[in-house]
Amino acid sequence: MKKAARSACPCGSNDYAGCCGRYIDGGDAAPAADLLMRSRYTAYVLRNEPYLKATWHASTRPVEPVTQDEGMNWLGLEVRRHVPDGDQATVEFVARYKVGGRAHRLHEISRFVREDGKWFYVDGSFPDKA
Repeated sequence: MKKAARSACPCGSNDYAGCCGRYIDGGDAAPAADLLMRSRYTAYVLRNEPYLKATWHASTRPVEPVTQDEGMNWLGLEVRRHVPDGDQATVEFVARYKVGGRAHRLHEISRFVREDGKWFYVDGSFPDKA
């Protein structure tokens, strides 16, 4: 597993230690769904399989690996909308990446739930695929 530079967080929000690193490496639970989503993006960049699985709700967590192959290069994240609703929330985002020199974008509306004070990713829909 790669370590992020201490200066910049892959999610683009802050320095790694003061941003996603406190959730991924520090063991703190993300206090909001949008922060969990940012940390999960960062975990994909770092190929941190254990963190991704731990923050995926047990009802939808896949058995197979979720990190991508080494040829995928994540380029950036744009959080478009965060809609908290009690113990549920949605986060709309666009993540850009390259595979084999070709640029792609992942536009997702993710669903999250909070159980025992901890947020979990449940699933997502893809508005660009409609």
